[in-house]
Amino acid sequence: MKHDAPLLSTHALTVGIAGRSFCRDLALSVQAGESLAILGRNGAGKSTLLSVLAGLRQPKAGEVLVDGESYAALGARKSARIRGWLPQSRSEAFSSTVLETALVGRHPHLGRWDWESEKDAEIARQALAAVGLAELALRDLQTLSGGERQRLAIATLLTQAPRLYLLDEPVAHLDLNHQIATLELLAALARQERIASVMVLHEPGLAARFCTRALLLFGDGTTQHGPCQEVISSESLSRLYGYPLCEVGDGQRRWFVPG
Repeated sequence: MKHDAPLLSTHALTVGIAGRSFCRDLALSVQAGESLAILGRNGAGKSTLLSVLAGLRQPKAGEVLVDGESYAALGARKSARIRGWLPQSRSEAFSSTVLETALVGRHPHLGRWDWESEKDAEIARQALAAVGLAELALRDLQTLSGGERQRLAIATLLTQAPRLYLLDEPVAHLDLNHQIATLELLAALARQERIASVMVLHEPGLAARFCTRALLLFGDGTTQHGPCQEVISSESLSRLYGYPLCEVGDGQRRWFVPG
């Protein structure tokens, strides 16, 4: 690890599928305490790029570094102690309680033959409380609603306690109250514990409110990234989504509506 290295960085990164490039020669960095929003239309490559950043898919060219090292150099266990991954969709093949599911997040911190300790269980309980699921700890996973399962997935990630969160649509399936609560929770972790996050979002107003930086994927290999105040604008978003958008706000928060 390099002490001055960003938690996530890319160098000359090119990502694509089946001859189509979603980004070319991408160079970006995410420091501790920063939050990067990835915005783009359906099919623009947001989830594909995020999976490359998580080390789950190989890029066409370039490299991804986590805390100054490659995933290959770190290895799977050490990578999982640094980087947490929230996929867009999940399947739960086996029945388990909410608490048992959250405890899966402790696996990167355990030895090969170790069992979860009471300390691990307490970490999981605190994570469940943070997402409002404390009272459901003994409920069967299969009885949860879609929104409750999403919050459980976030709690499992909190239990893992990484320093870098990679989140594919973290507010999907959540009602408005829990969307805001989840993003406020991540913002608090950034302020208090200096975690970094990269998240795919569909609402640019939420990105402008809760993230420090933004990356726009235009779907043709071109990108734009930088501070949210500079990158997220009615002009850039109209180009991004292929539809005219207007900015409205109250002097503190900005929202974007169809023109």
